[in-house]
Amino acid sequence: MHALHDVSYFFGGAFLTNAIPHLVSGLMGRAFQSPFAKPPGQGLSSSTVNVLWGWFNLVAGYLLVFQVGAFDIQSVADVASFGVAGLLISLQSARHFGKFHGGNSSR
Repeated sequence: MHALHDVSYFFGGAFLTNAIPHLVSGLMGRAFQSPFAKPPGQGLSSSTVNVLWGWFNLVAGYLLVFQVGAFDIQSVADVASFGVAGLLISLQSARHFGKFHGGNSSR
């Protein structure tokens, strides 16, 4: 059963990490890409949409990490599941959004 908890922590880490750019952009009043833009993930969504999407990600991540199993910050397996997902979505986001915001997406 612990393996299912690790899967939950993995996706929780991805959701919590994904919340960051949407909340920051929205709170700064800046438009940013979201799944609701046209085309999805490429067009810009309003700052309000990004705040709402960021909060959705925050709540989903919280539920997956803290309401499934007993996440233990001192457990290497729990933290690794969470952290690997955060790292992977961070790298993917940097490459994807770098195309639109002047980042180097070719490396």
